[in-house]
Amino acid sequence: MVREARKEDLKEVLELYLCLHEDSVPKQTDYLLHTWEQIIRDENHHLILNEVDGKIVSSCVCVIIPNLTRNVRPYAFVENVVTHVNYRGKGLATACLKYARQTAQSANCYKMMLLTGSREEKTLDFYKNAGYNCTDKTAFIQWL
Repeated sequence: MVREARKEDLKEVLELYLCLHEDSVPKQTDYLLHTWEQIIRDENHHLILNEVDGKIVSSCVCVIIPNLTRNVRPYAFVENVVTHVNYRGKGLATACLKYARQTAQSANCYKMMLLTGSREEKTLDFYKNAGYNCTDKTAFIQWL
């Protein structure tokens, strides 16, 4: 079942992120809880989850960004696409990305973007099959 995150999902989301690039689950500090609250309350921040048998096993984030160009249409940014290693290859992340696309279309976005640090052909093909291309734009990152 694909749905948006609820307040009580924090622990499972943080555990799922261990399959992304995190080394450990962060300590439950006031700052962490405040950040979680901001994410849950922000109408432009969509943390999309996919559950199997009541367990969160796949996720992505879709942020709608207001914009003054393109006839004042927003755009969407997709980040943190992850599926638990035991559930990969079953279309669960694809379902999350489809939900993100519907969210962006409902918000009248003119485009969706995502970045990946992966160079694996399988991962790049996954994003291409989900409708993304790597030819229209060039991405630059400055780590802070």
